[in-house]
Amino acid sequence: MSTALSVPRLSFDEFMAFGRRALGRADVPVVITLPGEFHGHSVVDRLGDMVVTVFTEPNDRRNPLRFRTEEIRLREFFTDQYQRDPGAWHRVVSNLRDNPADIDALLGFDAEALFDYRHRLNAANLWISHRGVFTQCHFDELENFNIALAGRKRFVMAPPGYADYYPRSLLRGFGDKSQAFDLDDVDPARFPRLAPKLAQRRELILEPGQMLYLPLGWWHQVESLDELNININFWLPDRKIFRRPHVLGVALGTVAYRKLKGVYTYKPVKQRAS
Repeated sequence: MSTALSVPRLSFDEFMAFGRRALGRADVPVVITLPGEFHGHSVVDRLGDMVVTVFTEPNDRRNPLRFRTEEIRLREFFTDQYQRDPGAWHRVVSNLRDNPADIDALLGFDAEALFDYRHRLNAANLWISHRGVFTQCHFDELENFNIALAGRKRFVMAPPGYADYYPRSLLRGFGDKSQAFDLDDVDPARFPRLAPKLAQRRELILEPGQMLYLPLGWWHQVESLDELNININFWLPDRKIFRRPHVLGVALGTVAYRKLKGVYTYKPVKQRAS
């Protein structure tokens, strides 16, 4: 496999001067260094009693099945049940869109002013995982700004396209996912059209205090590298989706499938009384 292309890097001041929308028009992944320091333990201190969703799936990079979900209190995720399970990957997911004070406290800046994330189609997600958790090759239907608070994650990204990535079944809710599963281990005989896309791939390790801008429609996979990995990402719609009809079509199909089948929809969790 050829060497990956480099990912541009900006300081936070350069990002603010350039502007979020201008970055979106550039339409390539960019890493932004954020001001201040982040401390992962403050997430549990502040949000430990919050109800979150746990995704569980076999620790198999080529697992063809959908994750199963359950709701727990965040602090429960740090028990042996989830930390020392040799046969499964577990990750916390929770849309914090309705908790702007918590988001600002964790990030140290006014995230709502920057991302305007509180609209119905937007999301501000908390992600927590342990070492080795792997997210298979897929694309997002929304602009993605992913911030690392604790731990490192490795991203492999490839430019937009559809048929060349051999998408899985749209009717089963997998239209945004590739049959190749893992871009580090692609069979060229089985997926010959992927080669030109892989020649344009980008790779990076996102460190705490950094933010990755990942444009909608870009294929990517993610691997957690440390014992504790905590990220907040913002998903925001953009009109460029109309220039990528396959992304729009998959987005509409996925929404319909998730509602019909009762699959997790990334909506804010209704909090239970303590």
